[in-house]
Order: sequence, then structure tokens, then C-alpha cells
Amino acid sequence: MRSLERRIKYVWIAYWFIGSLILGSIGRAVDTYYIDSGFYLGILVFFLFFVFGSVYSIFRYKIWGYEVRDDSLYLKRGVFTRVKTIVPYARIQHVDTQRSVLERILNLSTLVVYTAGSRGSDVNIPGLDPEHAENLQKQLKEKTTEFELGEEDAV
Repeated sequence: MRSLERRIKYVWIAYWFIGSLILGSIGRAVDTYYIDSGFYLGILVFFLFFVFGSVYSIFRYKIWGYEVRDDSLYLKRGVFTRVKTIVPYARIQHVDTQRSVLERILNLSTLVVYTAGSRGSDVNIPGLDPEHAENLQKQLKEKTTEFELGEEDAV
């Protein structure tokens, strides 16, 4: 079982920071215009969400793992609800890599595996070194091709 790059924690914490700023600003506006308690509601909201998000991101990192098996891609993730996903190579349509602005700054990449099936059945593996993500993309493509060739021989 492989884990993600440690730097992904900083990306997740940064997203929580931005969200906490927005919620803290809303809390401050509500306090100023409606409650007028004199208490810094916005700061409290910011602090609570940011601390929660930071702790959540650390636990999320510790739990996340993936493994390339002979017949499938296996993923394990989830803090409150544990999710174990098995993606058979027969279901893989194509594989992309993508990099957000924060991922580029921290030299990270996300592997996106598009699968056949219903909407929302795509799988993401965040927090990969860009070189490793490209190698994993090629490896999955080869395994998918090998699986398809093996099916044709069986027919």
C-alpha cells in the first residue's frame, strides 16, 4: 500500500484556510450587522473551522493509500466514513493527470482515473509527485491494454 506525498497536507490545509476566511468574514458580517454582541464571532468561526480543517487534513493524509494490483487499482481513504474502492482494469476508460495552482507550487499532481459506469464513478489519487503520477498513468494504461488484449484472446 502506497501513501501520498506529505506535501498534500499543506494543499488541503490551504483549502480549509481559504474556506475558514470566507466563513469567518460571513460570521463577522452577521455579528456586526445583526447581532452586535461585541464578541468577535468572525474570528471564532475562522479559528474553529481552520483548526478542525487542519486536524482533519492530517488524519485524511494518514488514512489515504492506494495500490496497483494485478487485476485492479485499490484505494483506501476516509476519516469519518472509511471508503475502500476497487477499480477493475476492465472499467477504466482513460487516465489523466491534473495540477491545481497550489499543487504546482508544491510540486504535486493528481491522477484522475475515469471509469465506465454511472456519473461520479471517477477516482482521484491526489498528492502524487508529478513524475510518479505520469509513471502511474502509463502503468495503468499498459495494464488496461493488457487486460483488453487478454479479453480478446478469451473470445
